[in-house]
Amino acid sequence: MAKVIMVQGTMSNAGKSLVTAGLCRVFNQDGKKVAPFKSQNMALNSFITKEGAEMGRAQVVQAEAAGIEPSVLMNPILLKPTSDSGSQVIVNGEPIGTMSAGEYFKMKHTLRPKIMEAYNKLDAAFDAIVIEGAGSPAEINIKKDDFVNMGMAKMAKAPVLLVADIDRGGVFASIYGTLMLLEEDERALVKGVIINKFRGDVEILRPGLKMIEDKTGVPIVGVLPMLHVDIEDEDSLSERISGHSEVKLIDIAVVRLPRMSNYTDFNVFELIPGVSLRYVSSVRELGNPDMIIIPGTKNTIGDLKWLRQSGLEASILKKANDGTVVFGICGGYQILGKNLSDPLGVEDGGDVPGMGLLDAETVFIEKKRTIQMEGKFGEVQGIFANLSGKPLFGYEIHSGVTNVFNEENCLTSIKPIHEAGEVFAEGAQTVNDKLNVYGTYVHGIFDCEGIAVAIVEALLAKKGLKMDDVKIINFADYKKQQYDILADSIRKNLDMEKIYAILEAGV
Repeated sequence: MAKVIMVQGTMSNAGKSLVTAGLCRVFNQDGKKVAPFKSQNMALNSFITKEGAEMGRAQVVQAEAAGIEPSVLMNPILLKPTSDSGSQVIVNGEPIGTMSAGEYFKMKHTLRPKIMEAYNKLDAAFDAIVIEGAGSPAEINIKKDDFVNMGMAKMAKAPVLLVADIDRGGVFASIYGTLMLLEEDERALVKGVIINKFRGDVEILRPGLKMIEDKTGVPIVGVLPMLHVDIEDEDSLSERISGHSEVKLIDIAVVRLPRMSNYTDFNVFELIPGVSLRYVSSVRELGNPDMIIIPGTKNTIGDLKWLRQSGLEASILKKANDGTVVFGICGGYQILGKNLSDPLGVEDGGDVPGMGLLDAETVFIEKKRTIQMEGKFGEVQGIFANLSGKPLFGYEIHSGVTNVFNEENCLTSIKPIHEAGEVFAEGAQTVNDKLNVYGTYVHGIFDCEGIAVAIVEALLAKKGLKMDDVKIINFADYKKQQYDILADSIRKNLDMEKIYAILEAGV
């Protein structure tokens, strides 16, 4: 049976995910076999496991920090918003339907056994489990049938560390208010408070720490500074996609679609000197980039309509015909084709013409494709000819089936990694004197060794420039370094002796 500890927050974006990842890394470094767990995650950034199951990327990051293979057991329920009031509900890696918030709340109590089944399997296989909550435990309007905050803590018999964000102000009020809104038995589960995102001299803060301890009876177990670590964060509140990035020598613009998913596909470009990666949502913000990326989306047809209404489609088409490179991933790939057909109403229903930059068409089907893939780039034409033959791996996660009219125009040749299957041509490209347009279903394709650098080299060459001083980035090694930096900060700024005592004592 595993020892367990839970990380909750006074609010969203308090730093729960990062603290959970940091504790996973510390426990791993100390020789414990540790796993992360989050009963319910709401995110458009998802991952496909080797079994073909879909889970939130936050728990993938935490699993990487723990040095273990991600498993859907770590995130049994994933909600992927399709609108402001509805989400696709994924249970144990498989979608069970799209529901309004009201519909989901009516049936969510039936999911509790699924959650405990997943948790118990981890409990039997690991030395320690670090559970992450969601939002705040003091959301009194939705506490009924809760199984992600205090409800989960009770089910797992987990002591709780409460994380509070000091950077946004009112940290003592948020700590006190959260604790006072908890029921007495819930409050008893909170064994420590972590103040996060602190800037300045901690000595000035100490009188306040003593006062809040006296008022609540809960010890402060540490003050984490504003950390400068490059670790994936939750999509809805990420600073990466704020759109406030300076334009550098090579400028890559990612279209910030309303239902954009898996924006982490592009993080690797941020590691290359002289490259700006900007997220844009208007014609004004688009500017004159060297490459435009249309990312994945949870609602392809809806986001295509938004592109039209916003004027971005017309602007992208003009820039493509003027020589700007355009690259589509997953839903972005579908958008670049000639037509999107939704006969079963999987999304918005009906037929919608695409942007017409790729000689392909997509038909949406009910069965979602979720699978890890490996292979290589085929004979790539145009500006990215240097990608030809380069190995790749990643995963597919989509509901559409895309037909490329001329197989010679396919971009890659791939096959499933963990199940039987033939090599097949995938993706598409349209290249001529002006157009350099590419599309693929493979998420994570830019993370593969040498791919992002080769793309930047080609964009530089178009300008008559070279990148001789830039080394090929090993993204996997870079991420490990960041997890170690996070762990070092956890050890330096938190009372790990006290946290270990809380872990061992349980409730």
